[in-house]
Amino acid sequence: MLQRVCNHTALLVVGVAIGAALTAGWHGVTATPQAHAVATHGSDNFAIATGLVDDDIEALYFLDYLTGDLRAAIVNRRNGQFTGYFRYNVMQDFEAVGDPARFLMVTGMANLPRGSGPTQIAKALIYVAEASSGQVAAYVLPFNSTLNSSGALQSGTFIRVARGSFRDAFVRDE
Repeated sequence: MLQRVCNHTALLVVGVAIGAALTAGWHGVTATPQAHAVATHGSDNFAIATGLVDDDIEALYFLDYLTGDLRAAIVNRRNGQFTGYFRYNVMQDFEAVGDPARFLMVTGMANLPRGSGPTQIAKALIYVAEASSGQVAAYVLPFNSTLNSSGALQSGTFIRVARGSFRDAFVRDE
């Protein structure tokens, strides 16, 4: 009888040990990857979007349809306040735009060379399209992570990295 209890106890201990090892291994294999989501919303006169600047920080992008001003604000890691401000007028990049301009804006990820040093381009691209003309431009934000880490103010302008038109790319039936 004693041998029978010892055998059951030994099997139970071995089973618990194997279960714990499998659980620990399975948890490591099935760890869920981080998801990064961006948001975009627009109204009659402006659009607003978010996009990654660095691994752990986003910018809030704002496009005023009436003036063409594209702006960004970045929250500081240290104090939780807006300390990064950037501005650029996109009207100079769009030819023969109707009055009023009909802009669309979204953000996307880009694995562009970011450069070295404290100032690097952000990880997100900002795409601005003008619906009447079919023109589109892509912009990046030069971001100084050292200034952000120290809590210092930073400001600047966007950099246009691409420009084109989608209007002539459509095939029309004759």
